[in-house]
Amino acid sequence: MNLCLGNIMHVLLIYPVLPAHILQSRGSITRLGKKSSYPPMGLLTIAAMFPNDWQVKLVDCNVVSKVSESEWDWADLVMVSAMLPQAQDFQAQIKMAKARGIPVAIGGPYPTALPEEAGSSGADYLVLNEGEITVPMFLQDLQAGAASGTYITEDKPDITHTPLPRYELLDLNAYAALSVQFSRGCPFVCEFCDIITLYGRKARVKTSAQMITELDNLYQLGWRGVVSIIDDNFIANHRHAKVFLQDLEVWMKQKHYPFVFITEASVDLTRESDLLALMVACNFKGVFLGIETPDEDSLVLTKKKQNIHKPIIQSIDTINQAGLSVIAGIIIGFDGEKKGAGQRIVDFMNETAIPISNFGILQALPTTALWDRLERQKRLLSKTGDGMSTKPMNFTPTRPASDIIDEYIDANWQLYDHKSYLNSVYEHCMRVTIINHGSLKEMGWKELIFRLKKLDWRIFSFMVNIFCQHGLVLKTRGDFWDHLFKLARKNQSLCYLFYQTVPFLMIR
Repeated sequence: MNLCLGNIMHVLLIYPVLPAHILQSRGSITRLGKKSSYPPMGLLTIAAMFPNDWQVKLVDCNVVSKVSESEWDWADLVMVSAMLPQAQDFQAQIKMAKARGIPVAIGGPYPTALPEEAGSSGADYLVLNEGEITVPMFLQDLQAGAASGTYITEDKPDITHTPLPRYELLDLNAYAALSVQFSRGCPFVCEFCDIITLYGRKARVKTSAQMITELDNLYQLGWRGVVSIIDDNFIANHRHAKVFLQDLEVWMKQKHYPFVFITEASVDLTRESDLLALMVACNFKGVFLGIETPDEDSLVLTKKKQNIHKPIIQSIDTINQAGLSVIAGIIIGFDGEKKGAGQRIVDFMNETAIPISNFGILQALPTTALWDRLERQKRLLSKTGDGMSTKPMNFTPTRPASDIIDEYIDANWQLYDHKSYLNSVYEHCMRVTIINHGSLKEMGWKELIFRLKKLDWRIFSFMVNIFCQHGLVLKTRGDFWDHLFKLARKNQSLCYLFYQTVPFLMIR
């Protein structure tokens, strides 16, 4: 097929299946009438870089079961983007496109980290690194009639010129939350993390005006609900984050707080009390923290020293008291780790009353300092790894792998035992300061009616299921009602937080 910019192109964007883990939480998502947690932001942004006369369709394979034959027939060009855990379906989608004679371009973190492996299924164009630079290179070659090519750069783009993602390509009702991105890059040097190798250590940020425009676009499209700022460290550039939050606070008040924000940040958030206060004022409700492990020796070895400047338990208390819930990133299997790490993690989680964690076994990821060190030491067990932290490590650890796996399994049983988890949710609710923004009177009837129309009423059947299962069926029903009434006596709003958190029991 002769591809060039002079033709009206039909471009099919495909986002492969992401294996089930905490980012998908399929058990609770399907019960809420949703099909996926978040949309593919990378593809939505790339779509905005195409010529205006191109027609674009997005197929998110986490929302639909497969690409239809009519969509394959429609496409002049297929573009596939993926992260490492999506590798299997990524390869399958390329093979299906090539079997139909459709040219394929690939990009995203997986092809950028492992271009030879990612391109082994027959992709014609490898559009690597960050698209703001390499997509124009790709389009220029298409204009010249190139049938294949690899587009790569060491340069980092100025993301103040990144276009507005094409959110209109989405079925908004399919997602539990929508996403925006404020920054790329992180200043820290955690040995196991690939963010600094993919995006650099200098945090590049969008302008405050850009961010408000993106959020206003979501608002105009009718979205009301959770918006995830998907930065790997939202506060990597403290000064610019504060400027954005100051403008966001004004916009949120004007729009009567249409969004609830969640994000990811480093633990040094607690060293910036004004930044933390601004986040709460903007209706941030949750923050993912890469806690990794309560063992300080392991944190030092893996170069996560930012977690030991201040006692981690004290930091979590500070965040909870400010009004934010914490989701913990926890890892077992670090080098030098002593026996009993799993139990120490359980004790830590119980002490901090963090009910939700992304708890996994350490994996060595390509391009990371950990990968390079293990390769030099000839300890890697696979050439690539799969990026899934729920599988055994892909390297030889410094203590028996069977011990690590046994401790991981035992820790999960303890953390998600019904009684233990219910108690953790209760303690969490007692510690988090509830901050309510706005009022129905200020919102006005027009906006209130609009939000009621947007409400997915399946949430009520979900809540009935919660009451029936945890309030009537399970042996912990006595604790369930006891905790509920205690929370009601303290603060009625806490009951709302309680029932926001308890549903995670249903996915374990």
